[in-house]
Amino acid sequence: MSIFYSVRREYDLTHLKESVLTDTPFLLFQRWLDELVAVKAVADPTAMIVSTVDGKGMPYQRTVLMKSYDDNGFVFFTNQQSRKGQHIQQNNQVSLIFPWLAMERQVIVTGIAEPISAEENDRYFYSRPLTSQVAAIASAQSQPVASREVLEKNYQDLLAFYEQNPLKRPAHWGGYCVKPVAIEFWQGGENRLHDRFSYEFEANNEPNWSIKRLQP
Repeated sequence: MSIFYSVRREYDLTHLKESVLTDTPFLLFQRWLDELVAVKAVADPTAMIVSTVDGKGMPYQRTVLMKSYDDNGFVFFTNQQSRKGQHIQQNNQVSLIFPWLAMERQVIVTGIAEPISAEENDRYFYSRPLTSQVAAIASAQSQPVASREVLEKNYQDLLAFYEQNPLKRPAHWGGYCVKPVAIEFWQGGENRLHDRFSYEFEANNEPNWSIKRLQP
């Protein structure tokens, strides 16, 4: 027998109105992110859920940190031999969700994940603390491990070595830029009449982004 949780609240902080929409979704995204950071409502405001699909059509989700974005898209870094990296190699159509529910907001990105350049990877990798660089080498992300102790010993051994020796970024560690084809902004509304606006990219049109209000 399933358990029904009757947890209900109203969404009544604000509305998303046509009058405040921007020409491109990135300007509105920046505004929302700035507001989120200003009120300190979320511990990790750049956290986003990345959804991929494996070769059998099975979807997977995980939370990663967005490290940068511009008009080209949203960038995150990972072990490219990980589960998500393998999925992207097979099918680079992905979805991102920024779950800013403390502000009764959500941003959904649908796009194409493309590897960024080696120069960009190096720039970010070498900006990280040595401990994080070593962790990227010590962990064969998504692969089984016998125990926590095995993982910790491998990490400590490598850390001791690289404290005395130069460390090079692993070739399989790098970033992806998710180039959006659509970005949806969701603002919770009273009586579940939420505000939803979808920006859709149209390469051959000017402006490149068409905007539609969606029913909740």
